[in-house]
Amino acid sequence: MKLAALMLLAVACAKEGANNSATASSTTSSSGGSVDLTGAGATFPYPIYSKWFSDYATATGVKINYQSIGSGGGIRQLSEGTVDFGASDGPMSDEELAKAKGGPILHIPTVLGADVITYNVPGVTVPLKLTSSAIADIFMGRIRKWNDSRLTSLNPGVSLPNQDILVVHRSDGSGTTYIFTDYLTSAVPAWKTSVGKGKEVKWPVGLGAKGNEGVAGQVKQTPGSVGYVELAYAKQNNLPIAAVRNKAGQFVQASIEAVTAAAAETAKALPANTDYRISIVDAPGAGSYPISSFTWILVYQHQTDAVKGKKLVDFLNWALTEGEKSAVTLDYAPLPAEMAITVKAKISTIDLAGAK
Repeated sequence: MKLAALMLLAVACAKEGANNSATASSTTSSSGGSVDLTGAGATFPYPIYSKWFSDYATATGVKINYQSIGSGGGIRQLSEGTVDFGASDGPMSDEELAKAKGGPILHIPTVLGADVITYNVPGVTVPLKLTSSAIADIFMGRIRKWNDSRLTSLNPGVSLPNQDILVVHRSDGSGTTYIFTDYLTSAVPAWKTSVGKGKEVKWPVGLGAKGNEGVAGQVKQTPGSVGYVELAYAKQNNLPIAAVRNKAGQFVQASIEAVTAAAAETAKALPANTDYRISIVDAPGAGSYPISSFTWILVYQHQTDAVKGKKLVDFLNWALTEGEKSAVTLDYAPLPAEMAITVKAKISTIDLAGAK
């Protein structure tokens, strides 16, 4: 009976998350007038993208409709040519790029964000400390109780209850999942061999919810639960956030500074011909938060509609200048200044003549 109730709750939360996402996504075009550009994809950057699209419409009159459906859905829609741009937190694979019907796709990094481990443990009022191996054991079902010695030893003085752990993961193709599993694959050999990384993986345990919204909502409503979401969603829902031990052995909570630190060395070392499909999980440095990532807008290099293509290029250039200024207000880190310059150079290679 308990399992059945939890499954019903999972379905309800997923539906609620999907409905919230659909409602939120429609706001950029609900003020009247035709939509100039359409996009779809990642829920991870939706809070900042929603603000950008609203601010850009106010500044320029250009309306952008974005459907927050998950990175996998965004990649599929762009590949089929049903949207003007996609968005993903997991870079497209070579196989995915080869299947795209519109030719070469550019990965345009926009901001940096973080996956956080959030939980609902009654009576716990201080941030939990977790290691990569403890996180992997929880999400593989090897740690099943909150008072397991592998958790209590990391959190001396914290009264963890004798309560079952309910794992919540994404049910849809997700860049947030890609970041999370990329991190565990990099840091935990057992995860690499048993689960691996991807926008979708075969979860050993747990219940699925759609979107960051669905996972955050389900964790908030379910005592004993644990999940992974983008930082902004945890903060918006007033959910606790675990401190994660990084490669340097320090327990670090996600923050603008910690995410920026994770990206710093990687950004400096990028070659001139990079396609920006890069990972910064498990980064070195005492202040680095280990589950950090870029997020990307995906665009065809050869635009078949010159008018739309020009509007898209103008927006991307605005995002990397004016848009970046608002990133920190929503708990995202702006691109390093040097990197923003090289990304704008990449944007300048977008062809508006429809060449193939």
